[in-house]
Amino acid sequence: MENIIYAYTRKQAVEDGEQVDVSTIAVEAGIRFPVFLTRRVFDAYVTVPPNVSCQDEAGRLWDIVSMLRFAIKTNRGDGDRIEYSLYVRNDNRSPKLVKLVAVCGAHDMDAPEPAITVMMPGED
Repeated sequence: MENIIYAYTRKQAVEDGEQVDVSTIAVEAGIRFPVFLTRRVFDAYVTVPPNVSCQDEAGRLWDIVSMLRFAIKTNRGDGDRIEYSLYVRNDNRSPKLVKLVAVCGAHDMDAPEPAITVMMPGED
């Protein structure tokens, strides 16, 4: 067994604001496991940029989670990682296609049940 010198838990990441728990919305979308977004994903694709019209955080979050649900449902792989895309509008022009990565792993160090973390490509 390894001697762990320091571990940054998911609980700490949520408390520090580095991850955002969106599990309530995920359940509404039909995802059984807890779902967390990294701060980078939340700030870039959930938070509405200033002066952008016809956008709200609830709708943007729903898009991320519902597209995750669709990606999970249509995934034919057997791994713990799914890449998926969706359109996000961060200005008053056309939406842009963005790519996200969802990884399923242990909820936390002392909680082995599965949880999903949604992040930017390369963020893990």
